[in-house]
Amino acid sequence: MATIDRQATTLALAHALSAAERGLAVIPLARTKLPALRSPHRDAPDPAGPPGPPCHGECGRLGHGVYDASSDPARVRELFAAAPWATGHGIACGLRPHHLIGVDLDTKTGTDASAALRELALRHLFTIPATVVVLTPSGGRHLWLSGPPDVVVPNSAGRLAPGIDIRGAGGYLVGPGSRTGHGVYATAPGTAHLAPAPCPRALLRLLLPPPRALRHPAPPSAGRHGQGLVRFVLDAREGQRNTRLFWAACRAYENGIGPFLVDALVAAALHTGLTEREARATTASAARLTGHHP
Repeated sequence: MATIDRQATTLALAHALSAAERGLAVIPLARTKLPALRSPHRDAPDPAGPPGPPCHGECGRLGHGVYDASSDPARVRELFAAAPWATGHGIACGLRPHHLIGVDLDTKTGTDASAALRELALRHLFTIPATVVVLTPSGGRHLWLSGPPDVVVPNSAGRLAPGIDIRGAGGYLVGPGSRTGHGVYATAPGTAHLAPAPCPRALLRLLLPPPRALRHPAPPSAGRHGQGLVRFVLDAREGQRNTRLFWAACRAYENGIGPFLVDALVAAALHTGLTEREARATTASAARLTGHHP
């Protein structure tokens, strides 16, 4: 049975209630960073016949992870009362009003996740706005962003880049003030007063599942969208040429016109001063990133 640290649990509840006041739905966490309340169905015998859908709290009992999450103070107190060994709180992602998206920049993979995010931002022409940043005991960072209400961002690990994990619908972030077996999570100086900033649209596109391949190839004419992408490359100034070409090629492949537009994009890049070898390498990289074969 878990050892109860009354002071740690009291502090965890206080931090959880503070998060709930900001509209964030929370659950109690154990020192392992896992939900403190175990599933009430863990010892249920397997029913005969095909299994039904998993219970997400319809049974009325506690222990369903993020599906228990609430921003109601009375409910939060009930959750922590049922888990007096809790030493932290988890913040559910994807729920109203913030539709939280967590960008977890890890340090345990041996890669520089922050540098990888900066490279993605440069390639895809977005910047991370000022937002809540939570420092982890291992030296990593959690960036809090808000998403559109009609978009479901899935959880992922390393798909965006090595060391970058995404917490979306059905996931949770360890809240600041939580105590774990490795240390305490804390809000970075100067960010505690901020609200989760809107996720940049270019980043949001990267977080969503790639579009399904078209059943029928696009017509040879790329249309206005293709002409706009070519113009985007032609307008590049020195220092922007490779970045603009990469961005335009990604958009072309994502919209199913990449194979038909790549020569026009390369020609535009040559006009700006890139060599054909550089331009072809960049468009091939865009094709691979979007799940296509150059």
